[in-house]
Amino acid sequence: MQKTIRDLNLKNKTVLIRADFNVPFKGDVISDDNRIVSALPTIKYALEKGAKVVLFSHLGKVKHKGTPEEVEADKKKNNMVIVYKRLGEILGKDKVKFSDVPSGDTVNELVKTLKPGEVLLLQNTRYEKGEEKNDPALAAKWASFADVFVMDAFGSAHRAHASTYGVPEILKNEGNALSRVVHVDKKDRPYVAVIGGFKVSDKIKVIETLLEKCDKVLIGGAMAYTFQVALGKEVGISPFEPDQVDFAKKCLDLAGNKILLPIDGVATDAFKDWTKKVTVDGPNIPAGFEGMDIGPKTQALFAKELSKAKMVFWNGPMGVFEQSDFEAGTRAVCEAISKLHGAFTVIGGGDSAAAVAQFGYKDAFSHISTGGGASLEMIENDGHLPGIDVIG
Repeated sequence: MQKTIRDLNLKNKTVLIRADFNVPFKGDVISDDNRIVSALPTIKYALEKGAKVVLFSHLGKVKHKGTPEEVEADKKKNNMVIVYKRLGEILGKDKVKFSDVPSGDTVNELVKTLKPGEVLLLQNTRYEKGEEKNDPALAAKWASFADVFVMDAFGSAHRAHASTYGVPEILKNEGNALSRVVHVDKKDRPYVAVIGGFKVSDKIKVIETLLEKCDKVLIGGAMAYTFQVALGKEVGISPFEPDQVDFAKKCLDLAGNKILLPIDGVATDAFKDWTKKVTVDGPNIPAGFEGMDIGPKTQALFAKELSKAKMVFWNGPMGVFEQSDFEAGTRAVCEAISKLHGAFTVIGGGDSAAAVAQFGYKDAFSHISTGGGASLEMIENDGHLPGIDVIG
């Protein structure tokens, strides 16, 4: 049976609601606010349950085939700000925020800073040329910040637009892909996970889950140093988490040779404005040096292990790939996975997805998650995520 918003735990979740705010108006006066009023029960319920609510809808028509002046005139005429003002009157001006653009960095930042009990209304979805074309890139932008998606625009449900069809389609595909890496079939073995990034503490449950389900787990990035400390290795001034060393020891004891750690690395005498860079032939980082990337031997080791895989899940870079001096490890993992033929390969969003795009391998993977945190949470929850479950 199809679930509704009342079946979900919404506390601290970002709830993306496709509303129908296509209200009749003249100038800046709404002549009938019934569609806004009709959406209030869903909005208020989400707020009462501690959710962060993001609303988006179309308003009128924006004819993108017209001249630039005509397009701008349509946008000015159909500005969602009139709905924002009415929502503020109903819900309270302190609770409602407005983005004068429907997508992009501004929206991402507003969503990121939204607090439980607050509402963010996005600008008219038809400001975007890709809305009525169901542009997948646009749908992915909107889907990327949704923990829960609610279709509350029955009057627009017949339209296969990015906001009404593309977003739930992406989330459904996301669910199918991530479910496969959790519920592993024999045909998908060997199953190899590559985990990197900064903190072990951010990925404890994910590591536990993957160690249970995978044949090999390759660990790189800064989090590898906590595991090296657990083995009694020297890490110089590399960042590690003292309070996670016991967890790392537990993982190593239980997993045995299932975990592969770096066997060499690239290190510098400072994270920024460094003056010395060395390739360390071994797992120990010299005193006064910080590990910045996995070394060539580790790249070869990880590539060899990945070459056997029938399924791969990758989340987290192997080093500071944003700097060209330390991109080799992350690039090597990217290249190794992209060479697999017939394997099911999933990028778990976040920095890994950014790296894949940066290196030009975006089309070489079976699935690239739209959200790093959500993909990890789904793995932690054995394939379940509120926003995915409600769709199917």
